[in-house]
This record gives sequence, C-alpha cells and structure tokens, in this order.
Amino acid sequence: MSGDAAAVVAAVEAVAERIQAERSHLTDLDSAIGDADHGGNMARGWAEAADAVADLEDPDAQTVVKTAGKTVLSEVGGASGPLYGGSLVFASQELEDGVTPETAVAFAETYLEKVQDRGDASVGDQTMVDALTPAVHTFKKSIETDDLPPLEALAKAVAAAEAGVQFTVPIRASKGRASYLGWRSVGHQDPGATSTLYIMEELLETAADHLDSEVPDVDASSPTIPDAEAAGE
Repeated sequence: MSGDAAAVVAAVEAVAERIQAERSHLTDLDSAIGDADHGGNMARGWAEAADAVADLEDPDAQTVVKTAGKTVLSEVGGASGPLYGGSLVFASQELEDGVTPETAVAFAETYLEKVQDRGDASVGDQTMVDALTPAVHTFKKSIETDDLPPLEALAKAVAAAEAGVQFTVPIRASKGRASYLGWRSVGHQDPGATSTLYIMEELLETAADHLDSEVPDVDASSPTIPDAEAAGE
C-alpha cells in the first residue's frame, strides 16, 4: 500500500473514532433542531467505512476514499448519507493521480460542489456548507495564492471551518428540518457543520502524523490580505 493510501486509511479510522467519541454531543445538537439521529447515523456509517477500507488489499488513495464514501452512503440514513458519502464518491475521481496539493484542492472543491448540489444549500442556510465553504476557499487560497505548505494550508482550513461552525449559531436555518423551526432555530449550533469540523480536524491530525510534523498554530486569515497600516487606513 502506498504512503498516501495508508494515510487515507488512517484518516478514515481516525474520523470513525472521533465521530463515535462525539456521538452524544452530535445527538444533543440534532435533538434541538432536527431528528436527533445525526450522531448515531454518522457513528455507524463511519465505523462501517473504517472496517471497509481496512479490508482493502493494496489500494490506492482514490480507492480508499471511494470505498469510504460508498460505505457511508449505504450505511448513513437520511440526507447525511448522500451529502457525506455520495459527495466523497464523486470527489474521489480527483485523486486518480494520488494526493498532492493540486489534487487535494481539486478534491475539496468538487466535494463542496456536490454537497451544495445535493443539499441545495448556500452559506447562511445553517448547514454543513457554512463550515465547508470557508474551509475549502481558505485551503485553495492558501495553496494557490499564498503558496503555503500543505499542512499549514490545511490547518488554516480547519480554523476557517471552526469559524463557520460558530457562524451557524446566531443565524436562522433555511434548509433541512431545522428550517421548520423558523426563528426558533436561532441560537443553535448546526450538527452537520460540527461533524464536518470534526472530520477536518482528524484529517489535519492524520496529515501531521503522516508528515511527522506538529500541527501548525494558525488562524484562518491570509498573509496576502494587507493589514490596516499597509492599506493606508
């Protein structure tokens, strides 16, 4: 198994462990504005995905991601299966040539596009898109414009996702079951955005382990954005 594939297998296993650990919290978040099944469904789906990728014989990274996505798609109920799993399957095609900064950006963009298409959601609808969009945009800019090392770019993406999760709290839900609550959805953290953050945090930790590096201490800002003094303000 290639190094990239082994890292992706490790990432799937880490995500499964994290989602299981956060199962009760995700259920509590979903109880307030949804069906109270997000924690259980996600924990079951990712546990099955971890088992599925562990059984693969000498896979490449694309196959690992595709297998994980197919398993989540089939095992996670409701809208989450297609959103998380189906989007992974579709985005896995971007990893045909392995995991590089360029293919990682393409993967992230395709994943976001499919999530938006499947959920018909935009930023501000109080969904996982509120965490995913700033994360993907930050990652792309960090790689392509700021020319940052991949691990630092991913760390910035995680910081952006964390800010996106907090953004969901004071806004009104416009999609999913939470939208049925109207203004009563205000003040509640979106469970999908939260689980998206957990997944990204585990990707970052696994990448750091794979590269034998420490997770960089960053924020989501871009070094190409001038500060107030530089802008002449």
